[in-house]
Amino acid sequence: MKKTKQYFYREWVIYGLLIGLSVLILGRLFYLQVINSAELKARGADFQAIRQTMLYERGTIMDAQGNVLAKSVPVKDVYADPRMLDKSIAKDKTLTSEQILQKKEKIAENIAAILGEDKNDILTLLRKDLAWVSLKRQVDISTAEKIKELDIQGIGFSDNYKRSYPAGEMGAAILGIVNMAGDGVEGLEYSYNAELKGEANLENPVETDQNNEIQDNVQSGDNLTLTLDSTIQHLIEHELDDIVAETKPQRAVILAMDPKTGKILGMGSRPSYDPSNYASTKPDQRKNLAISMIYEPGSTFKIITGSAALEENAINTTQLFKDPGYWVVGGRRITNWDSDKKAHGNITFVDGMKLSSNVVLAQVGQKLGRDLFYTYLKSFGFGSLTDIDISGEERGLLIDKSRVKSLELATMSFGQANLVTPIQLLTAICAVANGGQLMQPYIVENIKNKDGEIVSKTQPKIVRQVISKTTSKTMSDILVSVVDSGTGSRAKIPGIKVAGKTGTAQKIDPETGKYSDTDYIVSFVGYAPADDPKIAVLVVIDTPHAPVIQGGTLGGPRVKNIIEGTLQYYGVPVSAETPSDLTKVDPDVLAEQAAAKNGNTEADKNSPPARQAGEGEVLVPDLKGLTIRQAGELLGKLDLRYEFGGSGLAYKQSPEAGKVVNRGDTIEVLFGTGE
Repeated sequence: MKKTKQYFYREWVIYGLLIGLSVLILGRLFYLQVINSAELKARGADFQAIRQTMLYERGTIMDAQGNVLAKSVPVKDVYADPRMLDKSIAKDKTLTSEQILQKKEKIAENIAAILGEDKNDILTLLRKDLAWVSLKRQVDISTAEKIKELDIQGIGFSDNYKRSYPAGEMGAAILGIVNMAGDGVEGLEYSYNAELKGEANLENPVETDQNNEIQDNVQSGDNLTLTLDSTIQHLIEHELDDIVAETKPQRAVILAMDPKTGKILGMGSRPSYDPSNYASTKPDQRKNLAISMIYEPGSTFKIITGSAALEENAINTTQLFKDPGYWVVGGRRITNWDSDKKAHGNITFVDGMKLSSNVVLAQVGQKLGRDLFYTYLKSFGFGSLTDIDISGEERGLLIDKSRVKSLELATMSFGQANLVTPIQLLTAICAVANGGQLMQPYIVENIKNKDGEIVSKTQPKIVRQVISKTTSKTMSDILVSVVDSGTGSRAKIPGIKVAGKTGTAQKIDPETGKYSDTDYIVSFVGYAPADDPKIAVLVVIDTPHAPVIQGGTLGGPRVKNIIEGTLQYYGVPVSAETPSDLTKVDPDVLAEQAAAKNGNTEADKNSPPARQAGEGEVLVPDLKGLTIRQAGELLGKLDLRYEFGGSGLAYKQSPEAGKVVNRGDTIEVLFGTGE
C-alpha cells in the first residue's frame, strides 16, 4: 500500500513539472508573438538588411596585359521602413490626415525622381504595412547620397556591389554575367564563381552603423588573369564588326589560339551584348559561339583527313588521284565546288588540297578506311569536350560508326555529316601546326589572391600525341602552298609563311532535310609562321550575304589581318619595311621619347604643352610610326586603355598627342599606310 502511494506521489510531481514547463513555454511564446511582436519584426527587418549587405566583393578579371575586364564597384541598396516613416510623419500633430497623405506622396515623388522610378510604384511600397521593403537595388553611390540628403526617417541604405565591365561588349560571351545575388551564372563568372566570390569574415562579429551598413566584414574574392590579350581581341572584334556590316550573317565566330600551349589569345562572336545590361538581352545573344556552335566544318576538315592518311601511309604527297569533277560512290554523285567550270584530271594529293577537291579527299577517306578514320577523329578530340575552362561548351556530334557506309565515309572526309565546334576544330588543327600534340585549350592564366600572390597557375597540358612531327611538317608545307598558290591566297602575308585552308559548307534546309543551294557556312583557318607558329586563327561565318560566298574570299582576309596584326604586335617582322628589332624596344624609353615630343621632360621645360597634367591625369603621347606592340606597351605604361584598328604602323590617333586626359581613358589608334 505504501509503495502504491509513493508511485502515485512521484507521478503527480512529474506531471506538475511538465505542466509548469508547458505554461512557461506557452507564456514565452505569447509574449514573443503577441506582446513583443512589433519589436521582433523590426529586429527581423534589421537582420534582413544586414544579410543583404553580406554580398561579397567579387575578384577582378584582367587580360594578359593587366587591363581590367570585369570588376566589382560599391553601390547601395535603398530600402524603406514604411511603419517608421508613418510614425515620423505623424509626429507633427498639426498635420491633418489629408496633409499626411500628401506628405508621403511628396516623399515618394522626390525619391522616385532621384531613382528614376515611377512615383506611383514607390508610393505603393511606402504605403505597405511592413517594417522593410526594397525600393531599388544596386544604386550608385552618388544617387544614394542624393536620397540621404533628403534626410527622411524610415529610408535606409545597405552596402552592395555591382559588376562592372569597363571594356563594354568586348569579350562579353567569355566573361559571362553576374546575377543580382552576386553569383556568376554564365561564362567565366560562372566557371570560376567559387574563386571570384569573396568570403565573409566570420571570425569577427557583425558590426553595423546607423544605416545598417556592415563594417569591415567582407573579404574580396580572388582575381583572374586571362591568357586573352586585349590587343588581339581588339583585332578580332574589329573584324567581326566588319563581317556583320558587310555580309549581314546569322552568326559569326573568330577564335585565336597559341598552337604550342593551347592558350586562348582571343575569342569573339556575333551577336553580342553588353554584360552590364544583360537583363534586356536574350540567351541566344549571350551564347559563346566559339565553344557552343555546332556546324559542318566543310573543307577546313580536309586538314584532319589528310593528316590521318599521311600518318598511316595510306597516301603520299606525289600520289595521283583521278578528278574529272565528280565521283560516284554509294549510288550518289559527289562534285567539287568548281565542277561546273572544269575537270582537274589526274592530280596529286597536294594539288587536291590546293584546289580544295572534294573528289580527291573522298578517295583519301576511302583509302584510310572507316575504322582508322574514326580512331583519328576521336584522337583529334572530335565528339568530345575539349574541357576548356569556360562554361557552355558543346561536344559536337559524330555519326555512329556502325551506320557509316562508303557514302558517309566519303562525305565525312571533306567535312560534311559530322558536326564540330570552333574550339574543337581549332584545337585539332593546332595539333597539326605544333608538331602533332593535342593541347588542352585554356583561358585562365593564373589566379591571385587580394595580396597579389599567385594561388593557382595553369600549365599547358598535352592531351596526347596525335600525329608525328614528320606528318605535321608535311601537312604544314601543304597548307602553305594552299595560301601561296591555292584557294587560300587572300590570307597571304609578304615575308611570312602562312598555312591555311578554306571551307565552304552547304547548310541543311530545315524544311526539306536536304542541303540548301543558297545558305552556306563559310570559314577559313590559318596559322603562322608555319614553321614556328605563334598564332592560329579560325573564322566562321554562318549564312553570309555577299556576291561571292566562299571561305577564301570572305574568311581569308580576316585571318590575314588578325595574324598580321598579331605578329607585328609580337615583334615579328612581316615585310621588308617592318623593323626587325621590335622586341628590343623598351617601353620606358618610348614613354620618355613620347613625352619629349610633347614638351613634358626636364629638358624641354621652355615649351610646355597647352596644359600640364594634374593628379590622376596623363599627357597623351605621340604614337605615330609605332607598331601595335609598341603603342600597346607605351599606353599601358601610362595607365591608358586603347582601341586599335587595322595593321601596320600607327598613322592616326584620337585624342591627338599633347592632349591631357584622365588615367584609364581610351585612346583610339589606326594602323596602316595612312592612305
